[in-house]
Amino acid sequence: MNAMAALKQYQTVNTQAQAIEASPHRLIQMLMEGGLTRLAQARGAMERDQVSLKGEMISKAIGIIGGLREGLNLEAGGEVAANLDSLYEYMATRLVEANVQNVIAPLDEVSVLLRNVKVAWDAIAE
Repeated sequence: MNAMAALKQYQTVNTQAQAIEASPHRLIQMLMEGGLTRLAQARGAMERDQVSLKGEMISKAIGIIGGLREGLNLEAGGEVAANLDSLYEYMATRLVEANVQNVIAPLDEVSVLLRNVKVAWDAIAE
């Protein structure tokens, strides 16, 4: 196993261990962090003309946003949850556009939106 494969395996195991021990609040933080990372990776891949990697990273970001959306309790969350649901749907749509049109602007827009949601989430005490 080469060094990069070993590092990737370590990161996977480390992330899984953190997820097992994490509170629900922390799991949402981890999803948001993962989404931001995938968006940055997609942006880099797009800049380097790595079409396959770009598509893979955007797909993972869409999956993470879908996970955040699935975690919403629309009944108990009221207007805030409904607004987040709409925002997450918008983010996913913009990411599809970024992938299909091969443009960076929607990636940056979604990164800003997700970062803003994360800042607000981080401000909430567990």
